[in-house]
Amino acid sequence: QVQLVESGGGLVQAGGSLRLSCAASGRTFSSVIMGWFRQAPGKEREFVAIVNYNGGATSYADFVKGRFTISRDNAKNTVYLQMNSLKPEDTAVYYCAAQSSYSWHYWGQGTQVTVSS
Repeated sequence: QVQLVESGGGLVQAGGSLRLSCAASGRTFSSVIMGWFRQAPGKEREFVAIVNYNGGATSYADFVKGRFTISRDNAKNTVYLQMNSLKPEDTAVYYCAAQSSYSWHYWGQGTQVTVSS
């Protein structure tokens, strides 16, 4: 079992920055691939970013490349999402997730990010 708790969301003006955090507990954090997803009102949940076990490999959705950075600190059991140059279309609930058996099995409760124009 993995428990995930996100924090760091809020209201920011377009062009601003936020850093989301996701604290994990339970299963050994360093053995779990982690990711961030988001869901805007009326839309399906979509993939944002993924990081491998030691943070050495990352991948991003095209719409955040060059603006968002995913990272992890295994000593703190935490994964981060640094979001820069935010746009109104980035407004969504952001979720962190952990893989198990090659599927996104564990989810946090989400944190709201609102970007005003």
